Amino acid sequence: MSKFFALIPAAGSGARMGNELPKQYLSLNNRPMIYHAIYTLCQSQAIAGVFVVLAPSDNEWFKYDWSEFSEKLVMLSCGGLTRADSVLNGLTTAKQKDLVETDDWILVHDAARPCLTSIQLNKLINELATDDVGGLLAVPVADTLKRSNIDNRVTHTESRENLWQAQTPQMFRFDLLTQALRSATSINVTDDASAVEALGFQPKLVTGDAYNFKVTYPQDLALAELILQKRNNS
Repeated sequence: MSKFFALIPAAGSGARMGNELPKQYLSLNNRPMIYHAIYTLCQSQAIAGVFVVLAPSDNEWFKYDWSEFSEKLVMLSCGGLTRADSVLNGLTTAKQKDLVETDDWILVHDAARPCLTSIQLNKLINELATDDVGGLLAVPVADTLKRSNIDNRVTHTESRENLWQAQTPQMFRFDLLTQALRSATSINVTDDASAVEALGFQPKLVTGDAYNFKVTYPQDLALAELILQKRNNS
């Protein structure tokens, strides 16, 4: 019977945050930001294990106590230059260590999405567990979209019909995801679904919610803190 595993690529530097500390370790509610994603994934009874893929030179990880997650959490020091490289390296290493099987489901989640809830996670798993391809959390685009020129002048307004904003986790079988990422080395893929799409598959969109946003800029961190504090107090 197939199992469900989560994988968090966390080998990046998060340069857009304007901080020397890698983004995943920035303080959020008195914890490193990556803690919150790990907590939600490890708390899920459906998830058999959580792989965190770090840069080989990452020493920051060892400054924190991760023992509360010891039953599920596995750290892999095999991160690559890009997100796709880190995911593929993590999958390859996990298979070499006999931690996963080829038909297991892999849920790839961003370390910088700390506001994922168990409700969203369970919805994704339940809707995709019997799907032939897999899919991802996403939200329909609500805002008007403008196309600009190099001078930041509007050239035209884009139709938002049938447009979605991709989120994570993105959930695919180990074998399909590995094949997709290996095949995508010559193209620019910004998420796992893009690599699967490049093979000709159509991932399913599972409606998430806007709170599951990616922390990219300093103001995003402040918003994430407010959301988590409100949840903790409710």
